[in-house]
Amino acid sequence: MYYDPRRDPHGLKHNPMTALVAPRPIGWISTVSRAGVVNLAPYSFFNLVSGGPPFVMFSSKTRKDSQRNAEETGEFVYNMATYELRDAVNLSSTEWGPGISEPERIGLEMARCREVKPPRVARSPVALECRHFKTVELVSSDGTRNQSSVVIGEVVGIHIDDSAIVNGHVELTRVQPLARLGYMDYCAVNEVFAIDRPDKPAPEASAEDAVLARAWR
Repeated sequence: MYYDPRRDPHGLKHNPMTALVAPRPIGWISTVSRAGVVNLAPYSFFNLVSGGPPFVMFSSKTRKDSQRNAEETGEFVYNMATYELRDAVNLSSTEWGPGISEPERIGLEMARCREVKPPRVARSPVALECRHFKTVELVSSDGTRNQSSVVIGEVVGIHIDDSAIVNGHVELTRVQPLARLGYMDYCAVNEVFAIDRPDKPAPEASAEDAVLARAWR
């Protein structure tokens, strides 16, 4: 099948779009409002966008509490959503309103961060402390303003549970990160395999290199 998502009906029982880029890591984002209320919400449009220096992004459809708090206070935290914490992740997606603290409502323990004010989920094996870099507004090719925005943050502090580190590597099968598959389907990382990259071919010598090589003989 083929369809243009801007104008064609897909003709399926459910919109397939979110199942076509999968699995997607879940950004469990904690923030603090100007009033001091701790907010926690999961976002399946989330990813690492740079390794060094590290930046992450999450996308919010309409300007929800996480985006507003990150923009107004300049800080947010990514907490790794895991299979063990799946019920808490799901409960934290409830829209209670900006005056309600999701961790407090669901009884989830939080821990202090070092570089930013928002706390991290104490039981999450990985947390990235972030400073808000910028928010990118999305505009379609026809000029229509998209409901979603991309919130980008620079990682300024990293927490890794020591029990997740084996022989100098983060052992993901120990922590079993959650990922979104589309619809209401999820998966957990419980099996991994490695593929070595092919050897990089030697670059061909240029004519200039050949001249320099003869000059040094």
